[in-house]
Parts: sequence; C-alpha cells; structure tokens
Amino acid sequence: MKTKTFFTTVIFFLVSVSIFGQRTYDFLRLDMSPRAGALGGSFVSNSDDPNVIFYNPSGLKLIKDKKISFSYVNHLLDINLASVSYTQDVGDWGRFGAAVEYINYGNFTRADQFGNKIGKFDAGELALIIGYANNLDKNLYYGVNVKFINSSIANQSSSALAFDFGLHYSIPSQGLNFGISLLNAGFQLSKYFNTKETLPLNFVIGVSKKIAHLPLTLSVDFRKLNEGNDSYTRRFEAFSVGAEFELSKSLSVRFGYNNQKRKELKIGDFGGLAGFNLGVGLLISKYRFDYSYSSMGDIGSLHRIGISTSL
Repeated sequence: MKTKTFFTTVIFFLVSVSIFGQRTYDFLRLDMSPRAGALGGSFVSNSDDPNVIFYNPSGLKLIKDKKISFSYVNHLLDINLASVSYTQDVGDWGRFGAAVEYINYGNFTRADQFGNKIGKFDAGELALIIGYANNLDKNLYYGVNVKFINSSIANQSSSALAFDFGLHYSIPSQGLNFGISLLNAGFQLSKYFNTKETLPLNFVIGVSKKIAHLPLTLSVDFRKLNEGNDSYTRRFEAFSVGAEFELSKSLSVRFGYNNQKRKELKIGDFGGLAGFNLGVGLLISKYRFDYSYSSMGDIGSLHRIGISTSL
C-alpha cells in the first residue's frame, strides 16, 4: 500500500508541475539571473557577467577580475529558485567558472487512496556546474561546462550528467558579440523508478550589438534550433530580444521579449503582457543590484533579484 500511495502522489505531482511546462531537468531552461531575465533570456552572447555560464561557457573568457553573482527567483505558487555563479582566471591555464542552481517546489501533502493525510513531502532539483573557457583564435573563444544534476521527490531521486559547449566571437571595434552554444547534452545516471528521461537539449545562437553613440545594447537569441518542426521557418519561432540602456555608470534599465513564452501563455487570442520583461540594475560602490519582472499573462508573474561583485 505504501508503494501504491507514494506512486500515486508522484504522478499527481508530475502532472501538476507539467501544467507549467516543467518536466524533470527542465528547470535548466529557466532564467535564473535577473539581468538575463529582464532581457527575455537573450544572453548567449554576453561577455561581462558570470551568469553567462548558464548560457554559454565561452563567454566567461572575456570577463575581467574575479566575479561572483547570487540570484533569487520568486516563481509561481510556492516554487522558489536560487543560483550562485563565480569565475576567475587561473594563470596561463585559462578561465574557470563554477555555479550552482537550485529549485524548490515547496511542500506537498502525502495522502493514501482514500484521501487520508499521512504526512508531508517536498521536491527539488539541483545542478552543480564546473566551467572552463579559453582562446581558440584572435577574438574567438571556446568554453565547456560539466554538470551534475539531481532531481528528488520525497525519498525518490533521479540524477544525470550533462555537458555544455560554446563558442564566442567578438568584434570590439564594432561593439559586436556572437554566441553559439549547445546546452544539456548528456544522459541519466539514475532514473525515477524505471522511467528513462531525456535532458532538455538546447542549441542556441545569438548576437548582441552596442549601438554607436548611444548608451544602448541590443541582443537577440534563437533557441531550440535542434528541435524539429513542420516547417523550416517555425524552427526560429523560439526567439527572444533584449535592450539594455545604460542611463549612467550606476543605473541601467532593461527590456525584453520572449516569443515562445508568449505563445505558450496565450489564452485564445489574448496574451496580455505574457512574454514581456523589464528590469533595472543599480551599481553602488563595487556591488551591482539587479531586479527583473517577467509577466506570465493571466497565470501570474516572476520576480528576480540578484547581487554581484568583483572580488
């Protein structure tokens, strides 16, 4: 009876979570950083933020100094996320990075098939990341991440090993940066019961451009280019665009749009503000504070906060 009760509860949890598009390991697709979130997730060509390790490890190589960043996401219901990222040069070896991202789905009531409450259980997922980046050629950089991923529901768990591969090409004289990455290529180490699950493989390309004579950087990313579609043009529908205005050395304002999120969250022909994002960044001394707001239409909204600094 205990096995049947637990199995029923697990199914209920997985079905409930899937309503919001979340499957095992899919938390790896979520934007942890408030800066990236404000830009709609257009971050694969970033070159100055340690959170780029989640999008394209090759971007780490262009970062100066030792940098660390902490982010917190207040998701829907009782779902909360947090991440930490860090990067530094190690002599002539290149630049290394490390990161942790964690999601907690909250507490759930455990009940038997008759509806009798018999306790509580929780669920969460975790990724531990080690990254490396170096020069491949002039203005061309490469990077690799190794990820250990764990997903747990009550006393059951599943784990996986994944790799990220990235390239970054920079044209400093034109303020142009190009990024390309293959994320979450890997396999399961252990399964929930006997169910084999795939990792959320994601092929991303993107570009960012600092506009001449304006305090503005524009960026665009195309995601999930590895996923097949009925037509060739539909392959590019999972795109996002972002704009970052540096109003002063201390204040930045950001806007972003995620086309796929808007399509997923539309109810009939009405989408409200689903897919639209905005945020601010404030530099005080050597600390940068970031906040972003992401609309999910009638479902609700996400709030992200973060702090980063150079050590």
